[in-house]
Amino acid sequence: MNKATEKTSFTAWSSTQAYILAAFCLVLGVALGYLFRGSASQDVSASTTASSQNSQSGSPHDDPAQMKAMLDQATAPLLAAIQKDPTDFNSTVQLGNTYYDAQQYPQAIQYYEKALKIQPNNPDVITDLGTAYWYTGDSDQALTRFKQSLKLRPNHAGTLFNIGIVEWQGKMDPSAAITAWEQLLKTNPDYPQKSQVEDFIAKAKKHVKS
Repeated sequence: MNKATEKTSFTAWSSTQAYILAAFCLVLGVALGYLFRGSASQDVSASTTASSQNSQSGSPHDDPAQMKAMLDQATAPLLAAIQKDPTDFNSTVQLGNTYYDAQQYPQAIQYYEKALKIQPNNPDVITDLGTAYWYTGDSDQALTRFKQSLKLRPNHAGTLFNIGIVEWQGKMDPSAAITAWEQLLKTNPDYPQKSQVEDFIAKAKKHVKS
């Protein structure tokens, strides 16, 4: 998965703060599942591997109280940064991402929406917002955000992939899913998960015929 096209310099943290956030994300090891975040910079397979390793080793992920403490530590410097400067876009997005990785999707939505008030035309964050809505069970809001993102960055691979998943699993419309995935492969011939998308298309076509 490619890194987000629009790169920004994040607020400088102390080495201790950076370590806390890195440790939190590593211990949590949440796989992205099917949908991709627009601003995610980690490879999907790496996230999945981390999740597998943690589940086998009995990590602190099994202790809700410890995970909450780690989440509080990870978000503290970001919350302090945006309290100091409410227009700090990078910290606001990072805060949304941290809550997203902790599967706290309502909080992630809250901060993605705040970030979009600062930069309303950022396609990566719009996709992030749509993905968070999907995980709260709101397919309509997810699709609305994904299509809004595509208007700003046509043929964005991750967004097209997400649209296909939501159309198929959320809206039960395999034809719409196929359209999105075929556009993905046509406009992104070197897409890393090409074989997976081709498999999804084949399965969706069976549903169309049935």
